[in-house]
Amino acid sequence: MYRKSLDFIQKEISDAVSSISEESQDRLIDLLLKKKTIFIYGSGRSGLVGKFFAVRLVQLGLDVHFVGDMTTPIISKDDLAVLISNTGETMSAVQTANIARRIGCHVICLTSASTSKLAHASNDVICLDVRRNSDTKLYAPLGTIFEDAVVMFFDSIVPCLMKKLECTEDCMRKRHAIWV
Repeated sequence: MYRKSLDFIQKEISDAVSSISEESQDRLIDLLLKKKTIFIYGSGRSGLVGKFFAVRLVQLGLDVHFVGDMTTPIISKDDLAVLISNTGETMSAVQTANIARRIGCHVICLTSASTSKLAHASNDVICLDVRRNSDTKLYAPLGTIFEDAVVMFFDSIVPCLMKKLECTEDCMRKRHAIWV
């Protein structure tokens, strides 16, 4: 069962990431580089995915905060909010989008539901085509494919950001956690 699950998950992740348009990838990269401060939010496992990405962006020298952390500053119109929700119906993510938009902040969401409340509350939507069927329930329950696919997508744009920022791995290592 382990091998079947692994093979299934790998294929589904690949298909989901491949469903993201190059235009969407370029748009996110452009926004990440142009906006003053980046705010990332997700709830549950989507939040963990967001925190993974936030760490990489900090290592690239960008000003990044995770919404809800005690030290997160107030968001402004010059900032970017990156929100992650598989269903696009997570109330805290929708509320975050609405508050950010009301302030004038640009909101981009990653979801598998292009007609969700979060998608409607966002300026830009990156929609991943995540299939749901009996195999998904058996081998990759709940949001596994979406969450893993978003991690892969975020990790795949890091080299693009590195190139545009002229930041090498050695440069990133200098911003790595102090105890490493």
